[in-house]
Amino acid sequence: MTKKRIYLNAFDMNTPGHQSPGLWQHPDDQSHRYKDSEYWISLAKTLEKGRFDAIFIADVLGTYDVYNGSRDAAVRNGVQSPVNDPFLIVPLMSAVTKHLGFGVTASVTHEHPYTFARKMSTLDHLTKGRVGWNIVTSYLKSAAINMGLEDQIKHDERYEIAEEYLEVCYKLWEASWEDDAVKVDKVNGIYTDPSKVHNINHEGKYFKVPGAHLSEPSPQRTPVLYQAGASTKGRAFAAKNAELVFISAPNIAVAKETVIKLRTDIAATGRAAEEVKILNMFIPIVGKTEEEAKAKLEEYRGYISAEGALALFGGWTGVDLSGYAKDQEIQYIENDAIRSALENFTKIHSDRPSTVADVINAIGVGGMGTAVAGTPEQIADEMEKWVDEAGVDGFNIAYAITPGTFEEFVEHVVPVLQERGLVPREYEGTTLRDNLYGKGDYLPAHHPAKHVNTLVAK
Repeated sequence: MTKKRIYLNAFDMNTPGHQSPGLWQHPDDQSHRYKDSEYWISLAKTLEKGRFDAIFIADVLGTYDVYNGSRDAAVRNGVQSPVNDPFLIVPLMSAVTKHLGFGVTASVTHEHPYTFARKMSTLDHLTKGRVGWNIVTSYLKSAAINMGLEDQIKHDERYEIAEEYLEVCYKLWEASWEDDAVKVDKVNGIYTDPSKVHNINHEGKYFKVPGAHLSEPSPQRTPVLYQAGASTKGRAFAAKNAELVFISAPNIAVAKETVIKLRTDIAATGRAAEEVKILNMFIPIVGKTEEEAKAKLEEYRGYISAEGALALFGGWTGVDLSGYAKDQEIQYIENDAIRSALENFTKIHSDRPSTVADVINAIGVGGMGTAVAGTPEQIADEMEKWVDEAGVDGFNIAYAITPGTFEEFVEHVVPVLQERGLVPREYEGTTLRDNLYGKGDYLPAHHPAKHVNTLVAK
């Protein structure tokens, strides 16, 4: 078994019914408390107790309205609807923790980089350097239309926008303010030396940003960079920019295939293939015995909303299964939604094609990830197996019910992983980046963000 450190992220969303549609009906589920500050404060404390590296907060800016051509199924079943802003809960959680990181999701197609860069710098200051950015290009057509667009931007063009968006942000974060620009010199009355603050003079195809960054350099300057694209275009983008990549593979074979592609793409950029950490989505169902865990999983399955699962599938893949029979096979169709999601759902079983019923069952407890039921030792064994055989570096731990799934994992599985030397007993850094890599607060010198200084006139 592996002796690599296993990275742990919690996966949640400022919404009920994040990944397992229908389970909000379970009597022990408290996802309806997403509106309460106490929920997020308590969860943050639990995750820090379990030495999680970060909580990763998903987001969408539209409703899931592909299934049956309507949002009704998503709204009726609480499928990532209603949904609140992910940014505003971060200060609550950071105030009661010292080391837990916060990965927030924000789209490059629905927010201007100038204001976004300030928002991230602000959070990085308030959290003392514990913020990461999940870079998304937005897959929901409903979001694009509500942002005033005529239609969803084509898949590959969204990544072209993302490349320029990052260039603007890199210039603002890394090159606009020099390290010693802020003086706070009360004797001479100089707060900031104007000669050390620079316009970025960016003028590109999608954005024009002539001025300087509004915020002084934060502890990490650039937040830790997360990315989840597994399509060809998404992998190329991640290989160049990301520090952590999330994948959502239904089994080890699919995960291994994706990891190999990602590592190859990363190495092709000149970066070390292992410097980007790859995390797979994972839903642990913990029991004192294997029988108890499997019984719990079966109980959870009794709450699955088939309609909710198909609403999620429609939003993720752009494919409406409302006219399909339960035993009908699904096939890959290229479109402008999440291409890798649809491809993965066709590979739920290695020995036969996936059916609509398979999709409902898989999403029902597990969403886009994989659910594993067992004793703490069996779950730890399975996690090690994924690391050894698929080559992943860690896991994006999602819930079946919340906060129960997280609490049981922290209470029972984390100690097993710690005994095996796979999860640290103590945090080793102060900022999120330093805790993850142990090499300081800033991006490494070879990262593209560090090369923008040449593009900004001093």
